[in-house]
Amino acid sequence: MQSSRRNFIKTAAVTAAAAVCAPATGLHASETKSTTAMAPDALIVPRGAGLRITGTFLDEISHDIPHQNWGVEEWDMDFRHMKAIGIDTVIQIRSGYRKFITWPSRYLLGKGCYMPSMDLVELFLTLADKYGMNYYFGLYDSGKYWDTGDMSYELESNKYVIEEVWNAYGHHKSFRGWYISTEISRKTKGCIETFHTMGKMCKDISNGLPTFISPWIDGKKAVMGMDVNLKEGVSVRQHEEEWNEIFDGIHDVVDACAFQDGHIDYDELDAFFTVNKRLADRYGMQCWTNAETFDRDMPIHFLPIKFDKLRMKLEAAKRCGYDKAITFEFSHFMSPQSAYLQAGHLYNRYREYFGI
Repeated sequence: MQSSRRNFIKTAAVTAAAAVCAPATGLHASETKSTTAMAPDALIVPRGAGLRITGTFLDEISHDIPHQNWGVEEWDMDFRHMKAIGIDTVIQIRSGYRKFITWPSRYLLGKGCYMPSMDLVELFLTLADKYGMNYYFGLYDSGKYWDTGDMSYELESNKYVIEEVWNAYGHHKSFRGWYISTEISRKTKGCIETFHTMGKMCKDISNGLPTFISPWIDGKKAVMGMDVNLKEGVSVRQHEEEWNEIFDGIHDVVDACAFQDGHIDYDELDAFFTVNKRLADRYGMQCWTNAETFDRDMPIHFLPIKFDKLRMKLEAAKRCGYDKAITFEFSHFMSPQSAYLQAGHLYNRYREYFGI
């Protein structure tokens, strides 16, 4: 008995040492087929029934999540991980937030913004060129809208930013569109005029490249986050009425809408998703979902999402006929090299589910 126990400990120690000393390969271990993969019948739900994620935001400003301090090598590896699961679109979520910016904009530096140590716009476009992806440029967020509730404040800076960035980077083959980064949930002061003006500026300078927005649904998780005494979010009917008016005013210059999916409960997904798709079809817009890969249900903000929650959201998007799924956001919450260990596990579960 004692001998068997010693043999077991010795074997375990050798195995652990081998794992630590194993030579690194080009890709993360999760990019190769596991030799201990689960049996084909381990999942008790149908595989691949959801809409695949084919786009991701790049959150390099990291306003409310920790910065990972990646350089060229780490970002290159992350694009490889994205490509491996079929991501074809990357969206820089914003080119700057308040005084922190991602590229050496002469205009924004002149307004008191801080000089970045790297030109991330150039880096992301170069990597998108390399890996055959589409890149969407996210506009500048001055923070004034968040301070005042008036979106029109974002127009002044962005009319210069749009022109400057197109002149500097528009030659990249991967520069394929624009993201109007100002977020709303309902009919906000100046939203129709601001979205329309920004969308038109982007299209006019770039010969009609597509634009999109990613608002949130003002569901129960949104209102409870603002006031613990509030329990009910917007009704499906009210959501439809307000967004019908907004879409009517912007559809000629905004090509797609990717509603954030994390503020409503999982048994509400189909009702809201059906409305979103109906409105998009009515106005000739693409209906995307922003499938959040962080968990809004946890007391700690923000951790990678439980796989079943992501699965249910992607399955609802597929049932409702959505055109594309993007996520906020791969690098923090789904990447094998994320600072969060759970993110790599989510990546593995996603691959198993879709048979990648």
